[in-house]
Amino acid sequence: MSNSFLNFASITKKISMSLIGLFLAVFLLVHLTINLFLLLPDDGELFRASAEFMGTNPFIIVFEYVLFAAFIVHIILGIILWLQNKMARPIGYQKANVSETSLMSKYMIHTGIIVFIFLVLHFVHFYFVKIGLVNGLMDAHGHPDFYNSAIELFKQPLYSVIYLLAFAALGFHLNHAIQSGFQSIGLEHSKYTGVIKLVSTLYSLLIALGFSVIPIYFLIFG
Repeated sequence: MSNSFLNFASITKKISMSLIGLFLAVFLLVHLTINLFLLLPDDGELFRASAEFMGTNPFIIVFEYVLFAAFIVHIILGIILWLQNKMARPIGYQKANVSETSLMSKYMIHTGIIVFIFLVLHFVHFYFVKIGLVNGLMDAHGHPDFYNSAIELFKQPLYSVIYLLAFAALGFHLNHAIQSGFQSIGLEHSKYTGVIKLVSTLYSLLIALGFSVIPIYFLIFG
């Protein structure tokens, strides 16, 4: 197998992973918006309406499968690329003055694992309840009560700490992933590299802090 084919395959995996990662990053903003409805003083009316729409709209139901497939492919490609990098550089860095990008790349697999573990926990508490694999709180109509379920979870200090740590890891993961994603698809130039770096930093902070506000609010005022 020629080196040119191997390089092409590696570049293809990086581009695919980057495009999927950017897609998932955009979806996080939608998810954050719905979660912030938990903080509204409307007894969960808007949050419940959003959850109902997300759970019954045919387009959203199909989109869920696309989203799950994107997560799975992103995780698989991430593991493959990490293993390839490990095999290509088994000894590791010899110099102490590695670049900031290299340092961030080094911990992408670790933050990714943390996010994955939290994602499994999130599925157990919500998605698995939705499809009937796990028992959860039900409303008066016998439907999953995600509003009160979420609030009860956020009132638990252990769960909230895990949640905060997970989104701190996600923020770190996003910051590098967005920069790397644009780089992988060829958007790397001195004219706008600084802008991409600024946007990725601000966006990762928005996502991490936005999600973190929710458990902090319920721990203090819940």
